[in-house]
Amino acid sequence: MSADEAERGTAGRRLGDEQRLAWLRLIRSENVGPATFRQLLNHFGSAAAAIAGLPELSRRGGARRVPRIATVAEAEAEMAAAARAGARFAALGEADYPPMLRLIDAPPPLLAVRGDGAALVRQSVAVVGARNASIAGKTMADRIARGLGGAGLVVTSGLARGIDAAAHEAAVATGTVAVLAGGLDRVYPAEHLPLVERIVAAGGAAISEMPFGWEPRAQDFPRRNRLISGTSLAVVVVEAARRSGSLHTARFALEQGREVFAVPGSPLDPRTEGCNHLIREGATLITSADDVLAALEPLLGRPPPDAGAAEPADSEPFAGEPDDRDRAAVVEALGPAPVPVDAVVRHTGLPVATVLVILLELDLAGRLERHAGGLISRIF
Repeated sequence: MSADEAERGTAGRRLGDEQRLAWLRLIRSENVGPATFRQLLNHFGSAAAAIAGLPELSRRGGARRVPRIATVAEAEAEMAAAARAGARFAALGEADYPPMLRLIDAPPPLLAVRGDGAALVRQSVAVVGARNASIAGKTMADRIARGLGGAGLVVTSGLARGIDAAAHEAAVATGTVAVLAGGLDRVYPAEHLPLVERIVAAGGAAISEMPFGWEPRAQDFPRRNRLISGTSLAVVVVEAARRSGSLHTARFALEQGREVFAVPGSPLDPRTEGCNHLIREGATLITSADDVLAALEPLLGRPPPDAGAAEPADSEPFAGEPDDRDRAAVVEALGPAPVPVDAVVRHTGLPVATVLVILLELDLAGRLERHAGGLISRIF
């Protein structure tokens, strides 16, 4: 069993209070994202040990200053805020962590959850679309969401105005999950706070990977969209402009191996241009929930694939620290264009474990950028 598996455990086992606090401190620390979190856990064996090792790793990566590490007091304050909001933190591998989300590249190690955990482990389909939706678009979202809910599926969406809100409203009674771009206590738009309350009261849930108190910014919505598709079997786009967040959600779905469905619309309406484009690019054209259910029939009622097989591989045993020549070789191999890690390994001829440690050092020093598909580039 790997170090992070020993700390995390398999699905159904739970972190202890001290472990959960350490996980929260680590993921809230500067320059630590989901992929870096996993590598740190593999390298050090526990979140507590990783926190202790962060300053030295960042120094070796060339950091001009030590990245800020979340304090115990800050993590405890966020835990208290969650408790006041009736929320909790579900850790990767625990029973109420969404099974499909475990399969994506670099899943968030902790999710803030408010509501019924059972809604998160049921099979789900995302329904998303335009904020400035037409009456016809909202009607279609309502019909599709009701049909999916009636078939026993949870409807997931992003709580935005328009199509998202229509889908949530239609599925309150059967189960819906709202994915927030900010903290769970920073519902956006604020007018949808009553909708969140009804979702939770009816047995649905609201989730976020962002800290409590976090006001959503424009750059946070793609992270939300990645979770919308990641928790779902498929994404249905009802209305979307050619440049819209809904198309970002569809792109994430394709990267994650999910099905993408789109409702066609008039070529005269810019709100349907994105859907028509998706269909031209290979998305499945649908006009009802029955179309979605027919396409997903082979997957319905089946348990998700083994998440362990899809999670990043552990580092190979590492019997020493990289030297300056190793670091120089990796830095020289990296440029502004994203490349896969194995290309860096082949180019440098260094062991995988050595390259991974150097990349971890650069990441913590703020000199590495991670991209979709496990690609990396150097920040100059």
